[in-house]
Amino acid sequence: MNSMRKFYLAMQGAARAHAQWDLEVSTSIIRDKRKVWLLAGMTAVGLLLSIAFAGDIDLPSMLGGKKAYTPAFYTTGIFLASIAIGLCAGLITGCIGAGGGFIITPALMSAGIKGILAVGTDLFHIFAKAIMGTAVHKKLGNVSVGLAVAFLVGSGAGVLGGGLLNRLIYEANPVASDAFISVIYVFLLGFLGIYALMDFLRLRKAGGGGDAHGGGGDVSGGLPAKLQAAQIPPMISFDEDLIPGGKKISGVFVALCGVIVGFMAAIMGVGGGFLTFPMFVYVLGVSSFTTVGTDILQIIFTAGFAAISQYAIYGFIFYTLAMGMLLGSLLGIQIGALVTKVVPGIYIRGFYALAILSGFVNRLFAVPGKLNDMKFIHIGQPMSNLLANIGNWLFFVVIGIFAVWVIGTFLGKVKELREG
Repeated sequence: MNSMRKFYLAMQGAARAHAQWDLEVSTSIIRDKRKVWLLAGMTAVGLLLSIAFAGDIDLPSMLGGKKAYTPAFYTTGIFLASIAIGLCAGLITGCIGAGGGFIITPALMSAGIKGILAVGTDLFHIFAKAIMGTAVHKKLGNVSVGLAVAFLVGSGAGVLGGGLLNRLIYEANPVASDAFISVIYVFLLGFLGIYALMDFLRLRKAGGGGDAHGGGGDVSGGLPAKLQAAQIPPMISFDEDLIPGGKKISGVFVALCGVIVGFMAAIMGVGGGFLTFPMFVYVLGVSSFTTVGTDILQIIFTAGFAAISQYAIYGFIFYTLAMGMLLGSLLGIQIGALVTKVVPGIYIRGFYALAILSGFVNRLFAVPGKLNDMKFIHIGQPMSNLLANIGNWLFFVVIGIFAVWVIGTFLGKVKELREG
């Protein structure tokens, strides 16, 4: 149990580092008029592409024909829904400093978007934000070039494998693809949600306020010491600024970690940072100081490579949705970050736990319907629809209440925030 808690705290540390990067990137975009105009242009292009797909124009499948987009043709409602989803994810990221990206793929699937399309679109949304904001994080000076190169070689291979698996399952049975992605999210969100709720209850019982974020520390000894002792070339040096002479580890182990992260990122439609941090700290023995910079760097390249090579060229990206999410998240993350200045962290952690658990229940209740459609179980269509609707309503009601609370708090505290 103690090791699982450490893993959870490490995942929180990774999410917190990514959220800080996300905030800086969003701020960079909003404050630059040229980037704002670029965003408007990209949104317009996405709208035109989606309208073309929804109409009588049948573009080549390599660019994304109707088959890839079924049934998510462009509608004004879908575009507005994507803005709302991006806004809520941004509010969670800005408020909590972690976890906002975990709700995007489940939210898109709940809105009727195919799982593989939601994954590709989320990856493209991450990549688009990265290239529009800044490709160089101010903490990237902490990156060990050797670690970064070995890790990205591995993550590239993992992305190819994860993307191929997703496409093969989708081509064999689109319903099985949705079920597969849903099950992955059930395990991830269940793990995160349970530990987030335990943290909230523990802090509430102790009467602690604290901030909204958790974190993990650096680790030495155990598995990291054994891996660092293995002299398998090429050996990579790191943490020279923290330890005299630094540490060394085989690039093979770093690349293997990259394979796992890239594989999961390509399947789930996330940057993979939630796995990079615990792997670097608790498996490879890299300091948090060095891990943060490397984590941000790999997210940019892993998400970009996965989005383009595994989804975009096969038509599994809904560009209008991506632009809508980007618009919403740019606004949401700014509001969320401001609200943390006037709201006790304990309340924010409580909402975070509920948001993650609602996503867990949402995907869990969607699985029986998928298995019923695949003839694996027999529960009847009315019952499967009822479960799916309960999951959807619960998810969107919880996220909606959180969004209304944050925006209401922001509007009610505008004067106080200005004075601060």
